[in-house]
Amino acid sequence: MIKKSLTVFAAILLIVSCQNDKDSNETPEVVVNENPSTFKEIGTLTIGGTGAAEISAYDETSQKLFTVNNSSANKIDIIDLSDPSKPVLITSIDLVPYNGAANSVATFNGKLAVALESKSNKQEPGKVVVFETSNYALVKEITVGALPDMITYSQDGKFIMTANEGEPNDTYALDPDGSVSIIDVVSGYTVTTLNFASFSNQLDDLKTKGFKIASLTNNFAADIEPEYITVSADSKTAWVTLQENNGVAKIDLTTKKIMQIFPLGFKDYNLAENAIDISDKDATIAFNPWKLKGMFQPDAISNFEVNKIPYFVTANEGDAREYSAFVDVKRINNAAVVLDPIIFPNAAALKTDASMGRLNINTKMGDTDGDGDFDELVGFGARSFSIWNGLTGQLVFDSKNELDKKAFEFGLYDDARSDDKGAEPEAVCVTKMGDKQILFVGLERADAFMVYDVSNPMAPKHLQTIKTGDAPEGLLFIPASKSPTKRSLVVVSSEGDGTVKIFQPDLD
Repeated sequence: MIKKSLTVFAAILLIVSCQNDKDSNETPEVVVNENPSTFKEIGTLTIGGTGAAEISAYDETSQKLFTVNNSSANKIDIIDLSDPSKPVLITSIDLVPYNGAANSVATFNGKLAVALESKSNKQEPGKVVVFETSNYALVKEITVGALPDMITYSQDGKFIMTANEGEPNDTYALDPDGSVSIIDVVSGYTVTTLNFASFSNQLDDLKTKGFKIASLTNNFAADIEPEYITVSADSKTAWVTLQENNGVAKIDLTTKKIMQIFPLGFKDYNLAENAIDISDKDATIAFNPWKLKGMFQPDAISNFEVNKIPYFVTANEGDAREYSAFVDVKRINNAAVVLDPIIFPNAAALKTDASMGRLNINTKMGDTDGDGDFDELVGFGARSFSIWNGLTGQLVFDSKNELDKKAFEFGLYDDARSDDKGAEPEAVCVTKMGDKQILFVGLERADAFMVYDVSNPMAPKHLQTIKTGDAPEGLLFIPASKSPTKRSLVVVSSEGDGTVKIFQPDLD
């Protein structure tokens, strides 16, 4: 428990990661004595079934919540949040006229930006549609890269950015470049879309450090799949997760150029501190070390600064590719997975369901000597959150197996996911509360989020575990300075059951 008065300021929003709650108007600092280890549910609203509550953004000017709803109709649900204990669904924005499917939303100073993939063919360019939050009038439509999966405003509101995943179609006949679009709001919404082709000459070096390029075509620019973006407080730098590729890209927003790709390497599950449960068919939950590596493959990303050093935090979810023309995942017990008999002399025993047999591994990695069998085993995701140096991309901290173990301690661990990604960290958001840096981590398969104090990036402290709706997809932090109640709020959108839940900490 933190026994100290907390000043809540700065706005940070997480939509499967964290964006900042941006507003160009200066908001007076609000001093509230809150304890970030005491968040409790104060309100809930069910807006539909599966897919009904994916990502949410809050508009301070109207005290409304804008939530992506793809359950039955393509729309943005609008929720009155003026009384967070009694959220009310008031209307929706119909997106059918815009010929796109919504993936993400962001707000800034009375404007709502929506990322839409092409409805007719998601390999075609997507678009960003901007609305007024007051009357939902259309402001602008802007063409961006293929399959914009996430959208955010820069801290100063001058830029809108989209992570354009550029997924292939099922046969790989169409495989657009993965890209990042930077929309210059102050210059009439002009757009610059960046791809990663210029880094193809670095492939060999990147691969030695754990970066993954593997597809039917092995086309570098097309194989890159940007997932999520976080923007620095000074709006000069962005970091973008390249989930399937196991990397993070760093972008200079002043020059609008991709500066670096950070390959994230591997996690060693043979260490006791990284022990995990890898079978859903062993009739127990047991965390053990295994001769196994894991790609970090982050989904969401957030950033913060301590002592003038920038850090980014990743939710290491993991993801495979499964198309009719290309599949990179199989269980170890599959007959096509042949283990090197020298490295794995007990291969037959390892392939049983009670051992490693049920685990999903990447089949395009691990044959280090090219003889057709697996010399090492590489899984998807790291079942953790990690903190990285924003300047160098070096790992500063990894939560090891703490997310799974704490989910188990709280009775929330789903053993049916042991063979895949465990508790499955999907979302991260760091915000300043008083003099503390507070991290929220959303766990899609544990139906929970956890709260950490990351003021010391090398030694985060777990504060709380909180139950949510089914499959939380979006986490949104609303600081006291912008909250309807002048108290900090965390809003969780859960796509499994279509619920939106609001949480508030106790006064200290």
